[in-house]
Amino acid sequence: MKRREFVEKVGMGSAIITAAGGTLAAATRQNDHHGHRPIEGNLANATVSFGAWPGTNDEPLDRMELPAAPFAPNIHSLLPRTVTIKAGGAVNYIVAGFHQIAVYAPGTKPSDINTSVLLPIPMAPPEVGLIDDANNRLFRGIDPRVQTVPQDRVEVVQFGKRGLYLVICTVSVHFINDNMYGWVKVVR
Repeated sequence: MKRREFVEKVGMGSAIITAAGGTLAAATRQNDHHGHRPIEGNLANATVSFGAWPGTNDEPLDRMELPAAPFAPNIHSLLPRTVTIKAGGAVNYIVAGFHQIAVYAPGTKPSDINTSVLLPIPMAPPEVGLIDDANNRLFRGIDPRVQTVPQDRVEVVQFGKRGLYLVICTVSVHFINDNMYGWVKVVR
């Protein structure tokens, strides 16, 4: 290959690389717009146990015999109750048992939740249902009444803006009787 051909080919390659770089930069800006930019550091995410199975009860719990464990004892808590993440970070909710996650906008307090609007749970008394208060609700997780949904699962929720978010279990008796709620503090 002659020097002139080499320079021309390198020039074409540079033009292609430059064009590809521009396309990649545009795609990166678009992803930033959708909240897909990477978040680094120890506040990039947090993990919350959303319910838990007891390992030290008087009565042993054999999950092999009762994989769905609808009436098995369960700890109705968010552990820890409050987590802190950066804006754009995520919380990994490890759900153990019959629970549903709902996230409410900053400023919402547990006393603001309307617990009288319920979605029925099959074979449960009418006063036991899933709280269906859409006021200030930003996210609602998978419906645990659907039999194909595993009780034990992970749901990951991203928080893009600063604020203090209320997170509840929508199972009425868990929220009302057991105070099954917590907080996500999102900082910049």
